[in-house]
Amino acid sequence: MPIILVDMTQPALPKPSGDFEWVQAPWGAALQCRALSGLAPHFFSTRELCLEWGRNEDPESWTCLARALGVEMEALVRMRQVHGAEVFVAGRNGKDLSAPSSPEADIAVSDDPALALSVRTADCVPVLLADRRTGAVAAVHAGWKGTAAGAAMVAVRALASRFGTSASDIVAGVGPSIGPCCYEVGPDLTRHFSAHPDAASWFSRDAKPRLDLWRATRDQLVRAGVAAAQIQVCALCTFDHPRLFHSYRRDGAGAGRLVAAIRSARGKTL
Repeated sequence: MPIILVDMTQPALPKPSGDFEWVQAPWGAALQCRALSGLAPHFFSTRELCLEWGRNEDPESWTCLARALGVEMEALVRMRQVHGAEVFVAGRNGKDLSAPSSPEADIAVSDDPALALSVRTADCVPVLLADRRTGAVAAVHAGWKGTAAGAAMVAVRALASRFGTSASDIVAGVGPSIGPCCYEVGPDLTRHFSAHPDAASWFSRDAKPRLDLWRATRDQLVRAGVAAAQIQVCALCTFDHPRLFHSYRRDGAGAGRLVAAIRSARGKTL
């Protein structure tokens, strides 16, 4: 199904930063990163894709997402995310991670164009990576725990070790998450980031510190060797836009989930 641009004259849609644009997906509005679009089919969903959490998940919505990416439902990789930095390498023998026996992971990597990788978020940062030389891709879920564990850097290293990716060939799209405008954290949280030399700049100096996950993600990708010009951050805060995005911080345990998903288009180059 062809994807068309959303009419940005409609005032209800906030303007994303970076190289992001609104598109009309089969289920409604979605975000895409233009820099990634030439390399790998992908989406960052809004709450118009009706995915609930836990037992209320709608299989038809997952099927709609899979088909929009050009794969069947059984080829859409879904992980049991645990706020860490474990990597799952998806291949033809490991398509569906939705079963209870599936491994726990927050990073998926693949170079198989028959598969699509996905992560679910509700304030955490979704990061999609594509190697413009080999076609390998990654999907990353990183909240504060994943960021403290260096999930973005781990994903870059996983692409390098598994598929021979050079960090200089990676294009990154950082989707909607809670922004530094709204992410107040406790002062003790900083100790979890002591291993990161850039971490002091990720926290505001207010009485109630705020954590900038967008800057942290960008800094980690740059430290891993990704060129700053090849990192696009949409800078839309999930907390600030209740009509468009789910937010755990705003809505509590009943919050739904957004999805970021990507599929390899192996063999394409810039």
